[in-house]
Amino acid sequence: MSGHSKWATIKRKKGLIDAERGKIFQKLAKEIYVAAKGTDGQLENNPSLRMVVDKAKAANMPKDRISSAIDKATKSSGGEDYEFVRYEGYGPNGVAIMVDCLTDNRNRTASMVRSTFTKRGGNLGTDGSVSYMFERKGIIVVPNTYSEDDVMNLALENDALDFVTNDDSYEISTTPEDFIKINKALEEAGITDLIMNEVRFIPSNYVSLDEDKTTKIMGLIDALEELDDVSDVYHNLEID
Repeated sequence: MSGHSKWATIKRKKGLIDAERGKIFQKLAKEIYVAAKGTDGQLENNPSLRMVVDKAKAANMPKDRISSAIDKATKSSGGEDYEFVRYEGYGPNGVAIMVDCLTDNRNRTASMVRSTFTKRGGNLGTDGSVSYMFERKGIIVVPNTYSEDDVMNLALENDALDFVTNDDSYEISTTPEDFIKINKALEEAGITDLIMNEVRFIPSNYVSLDEDKTTKIMGLIDALEELDDVSDVYHNLEID
């Protein structure tokens, strides 16, 4: 299987995890809490929780913090009441941006996101204004310490959409429906040391800009990712 690798574009997220581990773990704990709330906390009974936990493991979130977030959600009758909100808009030079949030105060979050867009030269759009440019896919990035043939064959046998070989890793893309199935097959094969493992939105087409314009847009994306209520930021800017 072949195709243009998206890992060059999304690998920056891994760098952010390394640099700001504590804040990333805090956001992941919130996602785990939301996915586990009102359930028995068992991964086999909750695909949404399984996907968030897989994402947390790939980010090297400690097992005790994952367990703590699940326990907090399943063993307390009250607790925080978060809701999911998505904002869509454009950065400078027409770069499409989607911002996913988990919030207990929609007005606060809307104000912070809108202000960040405005201060950094972007503008919010209406619902659906840019989401049509993205497709939801599972992205699994495996270090090349494993056999390429073994990983590729396993991906093919479990209906992967694509398999790309990079300099230091293999990238498997899946449908959201097949994401857990491929994860289970990897786990059963002993392939558990993953660089990235999550379902995310991938742009259908990328925008390539010069260094100065790219730096300006990355300032907006970084500022959005810094907001406490923001869980993910998706964009169609190509990053080398």
